[in-house]
Amino acid sequence: MQMYRSFFCFFLAAMLALVSAPVAAQHSVHPKREFRGAWIQAVNGQWQGLGRDAMQAELTRELNLLQADGINVVLFQVRVEGDALYVSNLEPWSRYLTGQQGTPPTPFWDPLAWMVEQCHARGMELHAWINPYRAKTKGTRALATTHYAVRHPERCFQYDNLMIFDPGLPENRAFICEVASDIVARYDVDGLHIDDYFYPYPVAGVSIPDDVSYARYGQGRNRADWRRENVNTFIHELHQAIRAVKPWVKFGVSPFGIYRNLRSWDQGSATTGLQNYDDLYADVLKWIEEGWVDYNIPQIYWEIGNKAADYYTLINWWSRHAGDRPLIIGQDVERTVSHPDPAYPSRNQMYAKMALQRGLPGIAGSCQWYARAVADDKGSYGTLLRTVYHQHPALQPAMPWMDDKAPRKPRSVKPVWTSDGYVLFWKAPKAKKPMDEARLYAVYRFAKGEKCDLEEASHLVAVTPDTYLVLPYEDGKQRWTYVVTALDRLHNESKGVKKKVKL
Repeated sequence: MQMYRSFFCFFLAAMLALVSAPVAAQHSVHPKREFRGAWIQAVNGQWQGLGRDAMQAELTRELNLLQADGINVVLFQVRVEGDALYVSNLEPWSRYLTGQQGTPPTPFWDPLAWMVEQCHARGMELHAWINPYRAKTKGTRALATTHYAVRHPERCFQYDNLMIFDPGLPENRAFICEVASDIVARYDVDGLHIDDYFYPYPVAGVSIPDDVSYARYGQGRNRADWRRENVNTFIHELHQAIRAVKPWVKFGVSPFGIYRNLRSWDQGSATTGLQNYDDLYADVLKWIEEGWVDYNIPQIYWEIGNKAADYYTLINWWSRHAGDRPLIIGQDVERTVSHPDPAYPSRNQMYAKMALQRGLPGIAGSCQWYARAVADDKGSYGTLLRTVYHQHPALQPAMPWMDDKAPRKPRSVKPVWTSDGYVLFWKAPKAKKPMDEARLYAVYRFAKGEKCDLEEASHLVAVTPDTYLVLPYEDGKQRWTYVVTALDRLHNESKGVKKKVKL
C-alpha cells in the first residue's frame, strides 16, 4: 500500500507538471465550440432591496465585463424558495429581490425579462436557474399568503430550519413542472437550469420526515431507492415539460461534485465526501444515460490536492463518465485563485485547471462560480479569460439530439462605407420554423493566401446578434477574406458566405 501511495503521488506530480508547465502550448488551444458560463445568484441577498436602478446598474457592469471576458452563457437565479424574480401568477415575488416576499418591486420591473434582453443583445445565452425543491431558506421568517407551502403545508416538510417540497408527492412534481413551463412559455430563455438541491443535504442524526409520503407511495421498496426514483421521475417529467413548450430550450443541471465515492461503489471516485447518489438521492449518470438532461455541470469546486475531494481526481472521473451529453466543469473562482499550483507554487491553480479542462475528453467548457468574482477580476481570473483562454469567441456545444439542421446562409453580404467607417453588412436568411431562424452570426477573418478553414477557431472574430460588423480599416493595402455564417437557436451553423475586402 505504501508503495502504491508513493507511485500515485509521483504519477500525480508528473501529470500536473505535464498539464501545467508548457503554458505557451496550452494557450494555443482555442476550441471553436465551448460553453463559457457564469452563475449570477440571488440567494446570497446581493439584490435584496437594492432597487431597480442600482440593480440594473450593477448587472450592466457585470454583463459588460463578462462579455469582454468571453462568457457566453449566464445562469440567472430566478426562483430561490418557491418565489419569483420575475412576473408570476403561480408564486410570490421573492424577498431576495424586494426585501419582503410577495411585495412587487417599486418602481415596477421584471428582472428576468430585462436580463433576457440584455444577454441576447450581447450575444449571450440566458438560462433561467431555479431551485426546484426548496420552499423556504433558513433566513426567511415569513412566507407570503400566496406561497405554495402556505396553501399546501401538508405537501412540504421541515428539515434543518428549511422547508422542502416533498419530492415523494406527484402533485409537487407537477407544480414545479408547471412553474418551469410557465417560465419557458413566457420568456425567451435559452435554457432552464436547476442546481444541486434535491433531497436536503443530510444533517447528522436528523432523519428526513417523509414517512407519510413513503407509506402512501413506497409500495414496500427500499426507501433510498424510492427516493432516487422520485427524483428520477421529476427530472424526466421536467425534461418532457420543457420540450413540450419549446423544443429548443436546453435543460441543464449542476449537481454536487461527487457522484459516489469508491468505498460505496467500485466505479466511484477516490474521494470521501458527500455523495449525490447516496446522500442527495440524485442519480446523475442515469439522467445522462436516459437523455433527460442536455448538459451537466458538476460543481468541482475543490482545489487540486484536496484530501477529501481532489479536483484532479474528480475532473478525470467525470471525464470518463461524461456520456453523450456535454460535460461542463463547475469552477470555483475564489478557491482556484487562492491555492497555489502544486507544480508551480508561484502561481495559482487556474493554469493547471484550464489545461485539464481542455485536455481531457468529453469536456465541453466550464461555468464560473460566481459571476461577480469574474467581473471583479479576483486573482486576475477575468483578465486571463479575456486575454488567454477566451481570447477568441466560441459557439455553443452542438446538441444534435435536439436539432441538427443548419439554417440557410446569410444573404446580401456586402462591405459599405458609412459615417461609422467601413462596415460589413448582411441580411438574415429566410426560415419557415423558429428552430431554423438565424439567431446569431459567426464572422471569420483570413489573410491573403490563407485557407478559409472555418474549423480553425483562431480565425473566429465575432459571434454577434447584429447583421453587421465594423471592419478594422487601416490603409486599404491589406487583403482579407471575411466569411459570415448563420447560427440557429442551437448553434447549428450554416454554410459560409465569403467577401474579400482591403483594409
